[in-house]
Amino acid sequence: MLKLDHLTVIAPTLAEGVGHIRDCLGLEVPFGTRHHYMGTHNHRLQLGDGIYLEIVALDPDGTPPNRARWFGLDDQEQVRRDWDDGRRLRGWVAAAQSLQTLLATHGSVFGDEVSLPFVRPEFGFSIPDDGTLPMDGAAPSLIDHRNEPTSMAEIPDLGARLVSLTLEHPEPDAVSALYRELSIDRAPAVDLGLRVRYRALIKTPSGLKQLT
Repeated sequence: MLKLDHLTVIAPTLAEGVGHIRDCLGLEVPFGTRHHYMGTHNHRLQLGDGIYLEIVALDPDGTPPNRARWFGLDDQEQVRRDWDDGRRLRGWVAAAQSLQTLLATHGSVFGDEVSLPFVRPEFGFSIPDDGTLPMDGAAPSLIDHRNEPTSMAEIPDLGARLVSLTLEHPEPDAVSALYRELSIDRAPAVDLGLRVRYRALIKTPSGLKQLT
């Protein structure tokens, strides 16, 4: 079974990502970490039940890896197009118990397992060869925590709680079938839409808010 691990806002810059969360949720998301092995960095926020929100962007001071970055962040023109089109909550990550087993049958969707950091790996992450989002983000990226799940104590808790996650997609039945096949716990609800687009309802200290 797969489990919803975290939501991803993929931003052209961290400042824009933080501003978007401020506008949507009325919360100031603190800095998280630099991914030296991927040339990216993030801000993070707890959403309850072991789930968190990540704002991730290319790190302008980072060193490019010797392979494609995750979350499609090598293609900054596409990141900007998605951002300007309002596709900012761009995807999500699901935790897998055995990534190799799952990729043996679904590698064409998710790509290959990449052990990260490259030196002294701590977790496995599925990344297609070209770094693009699986199924344009309709399918999750996959993480294998290797028995060391993300410590929520390291992620700020500002009282935000995920209520629901919904995906719009031109082929909702096919996506829903994939989610069922993968046995995903807390998979997004899927509605008909022109293209991949997410919206999350999040309860905050100032009321129910929508993140897109």
